[in-house]
Amino acid sequence: MSNIEIIIGSQMGSAEYVAEQLAEDLNARALTCNVHEQPDLSECASNIWLLVTSTYGAGDYPENLLPFISQLDEQADLSHVRFAVVGIGDSSYDTYNHAAMNSEKLLIEKGAQALLPTLKIDVLDEALPEDTALAWLPQFSELVVNS
Repeated sequence: MSNIEIIIGSQMGSAEYVAEQLAEDLNARALTCNVHEQPDLSECASNIWLLVTSTYGAGDYPENLLPFISQLDEQADLSHVRFAVVGIGDSSYDTYNHAAMNSEKLLIEKGAQALLPTLKIDVLDEALPEDTALAWLPQFSELVVNS
């Protein structure tokens, strides 16, 4: 059975809430998840990652994600990792979802394989961010189960 590392980048709590909702849904699908609110690369033993992050400030990573991003940056080869990114942002900013897009770019540069394109959730949409993410989740879980 697949084990999924859910890696959270959250400054104000919205990405954390979305990640918790995704973990509950994945667990209901009999997929095991490890949720990392203070992510550390050494604790991400599985090769399947779901990174859920907001963007902070002028397109920056949330503070809790910075040490993890530094650890990723030091890696030479992450080709064993398959991942998806869920970004939560505000499209009224020109740095909309930059943390999510930069995370995806960094992982691909290090050899990791993207399972799906980054899901960019706009907090200005009528749908709640967690509802948008939950509607997307079956695509991710199907790829995890069938690979």
